[in-house]
Order: sequence, then structure tokens, then C-alpha cells
Amino acid sequence: MLWGSLSLFSKEPVMFKEFRDFALKGNVIDLAVGVIIGSAFTTIVNSLVDDIIMPPIGALLGGVDFKDFFWLIETGDPVGPYPTLAEANEAGAVTINYGMFVNHMVTFLIVALVLFLVVRSINRLKKQKKEQPAEPTTKDCRFCKTEIPLAATRCPHCTSQLEQE
Repeated sequence: MLWGSLSLFSKEPVMFKEFRDFALKGNVIDLAVGVIIGSAFTTIVNSLVDDIIMPPIGALLGGVDFKDFFWLIETGDPVGPYPTLAEANEAGAVTINYGMFVNHMVTFLIVALVLFLVVRSINRLKKQKKEQPAEPTTKDCRFCKTEIPLAATRCPHCTSQLEQE
């Protein structure tokens, strides 16, 4: 008796049904797929930047790892100099990691470029689709000039007999 009188428990199946209906809508599933693909794409772009683009730039700058470019604000224990960012972090030093920032900016620019190209391609496809003329579904009655369906054999407005074309 107690369970049946509580309105919270009597509405549970309706809540779950509404949630299931919401979760199974096409938009939610499309969004989930987009997030998963975006995450995988981000991993690929990060690898492109970290493993392919930045090493040659680091070699041009004297053979250093670009991620190790940082400004030391406050030394840690033991007192530096710290040749790498990992050593500075291990010592508890306070740093501004401008090399990591540059890596992230290059990653962002690549992702933004790819997104721009995807959106541009989609817009072109939409424009081409709009430019294609649609098949006509109506014709004009030659007697009263009213628009009627192509398959009509008699005009519904003036009741004239129409020839099959």
C-alpha cells in the first residue's frame, strides 16, 4: 500500500519512457556519433602536430623539444635551472608553458581549417541541390489556366476534358 500511494514511484515508468524516447531520437544519436568522431579526429590532429609538424620546427630551432619552451616564474625545490618542463614540474616550479600553448594553437588551427573545409563542402552540396530543377508535379489547364496535377484527365475547376500528354 505504501509504495502505491507515493506519486514518485507511480510515475517512474513514464519518466523512463520519456527518457528512452528522447535518447533514441535521431538528433541525440547523431550528436553522440559526432562527439565520438570528433574525439578520434582530435587524437589524430594532436599526433600530427606533436609527431610530424613540431619535430622539424624544433630541429630548426636547435634540436629542442618545442614542448620544453617555458618561462620560469618561480623556482622550485631543488632550485633550477631546469632544462625540461618535466624537470621544472617535478621540482614544483611555477612556469608559463608557451611551447605547449603554441602546440595547442597549431592543433586548433588545423582543426579549424578542416572544419572550414567540411562546412564549405556541405554548403556547396546544398547549393547544387537547390539549383537542380525539381520534376514538375502540376500543369496548367489549357481552358481555365488553373494549376492541376499532371495525372488529371479532367480539370476540377472548369470540368473540361483534358488530353493525355
